[in-house]
Amino acid sequence: MPTRPASAPPSAISVDDTLPFQFIAGDVSLDFVNTVDWTSRGPAHDRIGSYGRLIEWGLAAGTIDESGATRLERRAFSRQRDAARALDDARALRWTLRRLVSAIAGNDGAVASVRLPLDELNRFVADGYAHVRLTKPAARGTAPTSPLVWAWDDPGRLDSVLWPIVRNAAELLASPDTERLRVCAGADCGWVYVDRSRNGLRRWCQMSTCGTVEKTRRRRRRND
Repeated sequence: MPTRPASAPPSAISVDDTLPFQFIAGDVSLDFVNTVDWTSRGPAHDRIGSYGRLIEWGLAAGTIDESGATRLERRAFSRQRDAARALDDARALRWTLRRLVSAIAGNDGAVASVRLPLDELNRFVADGYAHVRLTKPAARGTAPTSPLVWAWDDPGRLDSVLWPIVRNAAELLASPDTERLRVCAGADCGWVYVDRSRNGLRRWCQMSTCGTVEKTRRRRRRND
């Protein structure tokens, strides 16, 4: 597992494993950042309160499959200390990505002048990419689109659930889409996303939630 980052993530002020996961950010690594609300009081409504819940997120996000989830569940049952450490690493990764994306978004994508926690992220990158490999695609009855595909080796590590998240984050942050990174303008939300709207003026993680709340607040102010 990667060395602990210098800046430990703040503890969540509340955990709620009953809240549904949302996949609205335009990238799976940002959807992972959005598994907690980044409020002015601290992280709230953490949707990943256990290692089992982390596996649930991976299944919902498509970063692990059913067989992989079953293997991880079995290992976690007999290695609870390792599972707890992997959960800590997941929260550290989430905190690192949150700070990095927020810094870039707040500087309109001009990363050259922004102080970023790259050393922290690169610990995860170096660790995860050590386990990626090329392999032949599994036979599924149709001709493969490529002679080789990316895959992960299976060393039995419980934090392997984080490796696809790290790869997605690295590819996103090394792409032109950094100019489209945004932080939701909603009060006490802090979710992040890639703004792929035509005019590049998306302000909310979801119009149906934060956008509606802000419009209601403005209407009340006008009526007061």
